[in-house]
Amino acid sequence: MSSDYNLLFKNKIGESSLDIHRIVSQDIFLFDDTIRANIAYGLPNATEEDIARAVKAAALDEFVSTLPEGLDTRVGEGGSLLSGGQKQRVSIARAVLKNAPILILDEATSALDSKNEALVKEALDRLTRGRTCITVAHRFSTIEDVDRIVAMQKGEIVEEGTKAVLLEKNGLYAKLFRLQSQDRQTAQIEGV
Repeated sequence: MSSDYNLLFKNKIGESSLDIHRIVSQDIFLFDDTIRANIAYGLPNATEEDIARAVKAAALDEFVSTLPEGLDTRVGEGGSLLSGGQKQRVSIARAVLKNAPILILDEATSALDSKNEALVKEALDRLTRGRTCITVAHRFSTIEDVDRIVAMQKGEIVEEGTKAVLLEKNGLYAKLFRLQSQDRQTAQIEGV
């Protein structure tokens, strides 16, 4: 037996355990295949209706409608023919289609410009409703509406609570929040 088998199944981590979560990462892996195939990856029985619903939920429908081959457009190796925002939205559509009860968002909007961040954030807001979501973020705008925030420093939890509680504590979170708010205000003043 392979070491992978032993790692997963000897320790009672079955495939069904792995199926309860989906990760949307800052580093999106896409196959050199079509948008459709990348969205449906791992779900060969996905219907056209399911895929269309996922595309709409991920705010990818408008972009796909501009492509001559629509969902059958090839993305290139690693998604090289798509922008960062388009790749993120394909990944979100994949997560929507998977419909896992646990969603892990690992810096899911870190490399996006403000227009694409707004589209992706809107899609993520729809995706996270009604499920457990763990969000790793440095950009506070991506965690404005979460139920609980855990602030970490050097791998240690230093604070946790709601946004209001953490701002009132005036600790690490509040300091970082103020710094990011100042950066946003400066950018707006400078017209960036």
